[in-house]
Amino acid sequence: MSDTSAHAKYEQLKNYLHPLERLVVSFSGGVDSTFLLKAAHDVLGNNVIAVSARSSTFPKRELDEAIAFTESCGIEHVIIDSEELEVEGFSSNPPHRCYLCKTELLGKVRAVADSRGIAHIAEGSNADDDGDYRPGLQAVRECNVLSPLRQVGFTKDEIRRLSKELGLPTWNKQSFACLSSRFPYGETITKERLQRIDLAEQFLIDNGFKQVRVRFHGNLARIETDEAGFQKLTDPELRRRIHSQFKIIGFDYVAMDLLGYRTGSMNETLLLIH
Repeated sequence: MSDTSAHAKYEQLKNYLHPLERLVVSFSGGVDSTFLLKAAHDVLGNNVIAVSARSSTFPKRELDEAIAFTESCGIEHVIIDSEELEVEGFSSNPPHRCYLCKTELLGKVRAVADSRGIAHIAEGSNADDDGDYRPGLQAVRECNVLSPLRQVGFTKDEIRRLSKELGLPTWNKQSFACLSSRFPYGETITKERLQRIDLAEQFLIDNGFKQVRVRFHGNLARIETDEAGFQKLTDPELRRRIHSQFKIIGFDYVAMDLLGYRTGSMNETLLLIH
């Protein structure tokens, strides 16, 4: 896709946002929602409010980055508490887990919007999200939440390239999904297990890994990473330190996924479930 086409989409995005007048953006601090929030703030100014959730499925580093961005731009930012583990059925990790999570979250975002008399809420899914199993998008539709980036047809690559042009710190940020996505469907999600995944991934990030996931398989941690991560793992000393730290965190075994990082890898088991 050419830059000319991406720039044309950005104009379409601004034209889409302008008539809304006031807007609440469900803001995770990731690549997509940061790009959307930037565009909305440029178009609507102080009539935009960002809302982020504090929960056990959302690492503190992600929330800290979201807060830092809104503060740097002078955007009003509301932090809500959203505890998915308290949602009935969520902890058993059914295939529609993301639907349960998104419904709970967007209900609380809607409450913020209603308290301010704001009719419109937007979230940051993009056109590439249509290519995978995404039950959360059903919740987006049912909650009458707008998806401007999908509406205009922005791809992830286009969002990253324009984010770089706009000087956004997230242009090359690793893709992120909530920590619950690290568990195979049907595997019980608990706060303690989420903390183990968070600690394991933070250790890898602190050691220079960019795009990485730690998937939970009982006493085994399966690491997915990109080509740069594979190269790092040629260092025997680093492998030993990872294994030692993961043992401290609570995993008996550590394995590398030979296919590497890929979005929606846990969805590969859905056929087995059905």
